[in-house]
Amino acid sequence: MLNMLTEKEVKFLTSRLWFQTGVGLVLAFLVVFLAIQVKMIFEPIIVIIQAIFIPLLLGGVLFYLTHPVQRLLENRWRFPRWASILSVIILIIAALVILVTVVGPIVADQITNLANAMPMIVDRVQSFIDYLLAQRERLPGQVERYLNDFVNNISSWGGDIGSWLWSFTVNLVQGIFYVVLAPFFLVYMLKDHEKFAPFVASFFSGERRIWIRKTLHDIDETLKAYIQGQLLVSFLVGLLLLIGYLIIGLNYSLLLALIGMLFNVIPFLGPYLAVAPAIAIAAIQDPIMVVWVAIIMFVAQQIEGAVITPNVMGNALDIHPLTVIAIILAAGSLFGFLGIIVAVPAYGVLKDIVRNIYSRRQEISETAARDVDGEP
Repeated sequence: MLNMLTEKEVKFLTSRLWFQTGVGLVLAFLVVFLAIQVKMIFEPIIVIIQAIFIPLLLGGVLFYLTHPVQRLLENRWRFPRWASILSVIILIIAALVILVTVVGPIVADQITNLANAMPMIVDRVQSFIDYLLAQRERLPGQVERYLNDFVNNISSWGGDIGSWLWSFTVNLVQGIFYVVLAPFFLVYMLKDHEKFAPFVASFFSGERRIWIRKTLHDIDETLKAYIQGQLLVSFLVGLLLLIGYLIIGLNYSLLLALIGMLFNVIPFLGPYLAVAPAIAIAAIQDPIMVVWVAIIMFVAQQIEGAVITPNVMGNALDIHPLTVIAIILAAGSLFGFLGIIVAVPAYGVLKDIVRNIYSRRQEISETAARDVDGEP
């Protein structure tokens, strides 16, 4: 078909953004297809990446949390680099010691109490199920089928407990290994973080080097705003939940608030997952507690959405909620829980790259147009 077009028409066609985008997508899909066909070649690289990804991720999170402290020590108090790194490590160890000595015993007691109360909780759940089974003829047909499936699957779930415990033990050992490795990544990030962007840009020259430096700076700002903001928001939401749970007298308040704080790290869906354990405990303790827990969660989310997040994170990512939901669901289906955690910041990084590519293309087009028109 291109043979039937004139040279002018071909140049016009290839200069269009939609044509270039289409060709880029086709080439990207072709590269992915070819990579899948020869994936055995990349398996050693994939194994290495999987081994270092989680420690690198944890080290990166710690870096963005501690880098403001390092910058303060070096800029205001003129600490040398080795002293600022040592101070950061000491502060991390001190924070962990305080957390373990102050919060740890309370959480351990609540976990022990919850474990001791599990037989009673199981009896209440069983009584509730028995009541539903007795009333099954009054339930809608679909609900009755779900209930029958649930009862039939209880025995099979019991048989899977052993394998689940083994898998949990293996994952726990791996998690401890990753946690031990993370500080090593943190130390090198604190020591050499200024060298990364110049090192990458050194492979380019002229305007491309400037563009690479700007893109890396935008990515760094996005990750910094997201990680620092998201963790601070989660901490403040957990604090609000703890205050609310203590006011209404909910059992295991600190444990449930910590669970809520951890789940709140997940964008958009996290708050709804965070309230589920609290509602379950509230329903067993006193059914009216469910209403109070729902009110506390609603108030906490309103404060978080209207006050905390806008002032802490601002428009760091500027992603529509529907886009966030789609990203989380897709990443969760493909990569599991870890994909859910890293999906939104990864999308923010990709968005920065695409935006800078588009801006660079616009600059080139405007420069070419001025040259053609003879403008200075």
